[in-house]
Amino acid sequence: MTPDARPAAASGSEPSAHTFQVDLRGLVDLLSHHLYSSPRVYVRELLQNAVDAITARRLDDPAAPALVRLHAGAGELRIEDSGIGLTSSDVHTLLATIGRSSKRDGLESARREFLGQFGIGLLACFVVAQEIRVVSRSARHPEQPPVEWAARDDGSYTVRQLPEDARTEPGTTVHLVARPGTGEWLTPQRVLELARDFGSLLPYDVAVVDQDGQRHQVSDLPPVWNRPFATPAARRVALAGHCAELFGFEPLDVIELDVPLAGIRGVGYILPAAASPAQRGGHRVSLKGMLLTDRAEGLLPDWAFFVRCVLDTDTLRPTASRESLYEDETLAAVREALGGTVRDWLSTLAAGDPDRLGRFLAVHQLGVKSLARHDPEMLGLMLPWLTVETSEGRSTLERFARDHGTVHIAPTVEEFRQIAPIAAAQGIGVVNGGYTYDADLVALLPQVLPGTVVADLDAGAVTASLDPVDPAAELALAGFLATARTRLDPLDCDVALRTFEPVGVPALHLDDRDARHERERARAEESSDALWAGILGALRGSAPRARLVLNHHNPLVRRIASIEDQELAGIAVEALYGQALLLSRRPLSPADSALLNRSFLGLLDWATHDNRTPDHKNDQGESR
Repeated sequence: MTPDARPAAASGSEPSAHTFQVDLRGLVDLLSHHLYSSPRVYVRELLQNAVDAITARRLDDPAAPALVRLHAGAGELRIEDSGIGLTSSDVHTLLATIGRSSKRDGLESARREFLGQFGIGLLACFVVAQEIRVVSRSARHPEQPPVEWAARDDGSYTVRQLPEDARTEPGTTVHLVARPGTGEWLTPQRVLELARDFGSLLPYDVAVVDQDGQRHQVSDLPPVWNRPFATPAARRVALAGHCAELFGFEPLDVIELDVPLAGIRGVGYILPAAASPAQRGGHRVSLKGMLLTDRAEGLLPDWAFFVRCVLDTDTLRPTASRESLYEDETLAAVREALGGTVRDWLSTLAAGDPDRLGRFLAVHQLGVKSLARHDPEMLGLMLPWLTVETSEGRSTLERFARDHGTVHIAPTVEEFRQIAPIAAAQGIGVVNGGYTYDADLVALLPQVLPGTVVADLDAGAVTASLDPVDPAAELALAGFLATARTRLDPLDCDVALRTFEPVGVPALHLDDRDARHERERARAEESSDALWAGILGALRGSAPRARLVLNHHNPLVRRIASIEDQELAGIAVEALYGQALLLSRRPLSPADSALLNRSFLGLLDWATHDNRTPDHKNDQGESR
């Protein structure tokens, strides 16, 4: 048989066509527990269908009425619209077929005008309803009688034609009966709250009618950012109130967000308090006037974490749940455009309103630093305002760089705190690079301030900047220095003698990244098997060792250097080493902890013995 040959028909029966069966109860459970975050979305789906029906009718008749009314009470909800309506054929095709959408299946040319695109439709209402009844009359076929579609959450439904007087005007009425335990979602207060939350920006006349017949307007147009105000101050007050109502805070400032090419209009509110870069914003995004989500992410660049947006768009795509944005090229372009708007706002403040910029940077400097490290132009613009911790205290990058031809970067907060007093006394310009983004910004200084030199802070550079001791004095202390070096050699630490300020610092422990890496490699080599020990041994480098710099100006160091007993001098050197380590605020290794313990107990032992007689013996009879 050739590959394309098929068995004869006589060898088997003809295939029969079948359709998938859908368990509606299981599908409703899937929607309520996995697709939608809350039952509240049923109001959005009802409003969406009503608005889309009105939009479809107005494509045929621009003068058609545009009314949506929600009647709530006693565990039931009725929503009426003046939209396009449905025929009996439409009911079977659209309401009873999961995944079918009139917005997708016959109106492709007008798809941008519609809110819904996924064809889930009324199915979401079964999250709160056990029975749904739809009565509709078609505006396109007004000669046809109204039709009723009634469905239950067990998957059954009926369709029938109604008398002419059941509905005389085109449009649709949807009637919901609450499922047991979900009646609270259909109360007038809850329906009004949800309708205003989802539909306050809808372009049509939407209202909720309570049990007393009182009408409560849902639409609140135009949006606050599009309203005219008598003065700029009045506009600021209105926007501040809008922010407080939506987000619960009064903004530090407001940014106008207007990207016509992306169909975006809205505002960005600046947080009044510092926020973590990891705290991604909950932006409030509406799609053609219908609230999509109040927790949108990815709308702004990561560095703009200090902004909370409220905007309306007609270009961004929602996900199937309609509760988040679909990550595509359009969203990426919008993110870039909105980031550019925030950047332009910062540039405008820098150029014309330094006081406002100062207030902003006092709270959100971290976000601007994040932007500036990828944007040298913005760094140059913000340079007079961005501050860092330096060996001379808090200073702007521009002033510190101009005061020091060479700017050194201490890679960690601990190293900076240890070296800062000594660097200040020696006139060395050191920036604390241990804080987020600061080291990156300092490394960019030569690009925006020609002539500035940036260098990493290392032990050799610091030691070279300290004043040397008189050669004769250092020669006289050669024996003491030899004892000190012998004592600290097992710790992979050299000893140097210098004079530096402040006098009150007896010793300085200097280390750098290469030296630490070499010690870590050596420790790993010692604890590895033969194979790994050989590999790590091949990586052995000639990195400089850590260094304990003794201050010859310090009276305590002078007294220790004059001790004739080498054992006592060695213990004292270990104590100085331990004290310098503690000042550096680095984590202590097991060997460092053992040394601290040994030197402390050794000094206590010497201090508690009577050393007035040179022949004093200790408890074991050994000579001191």
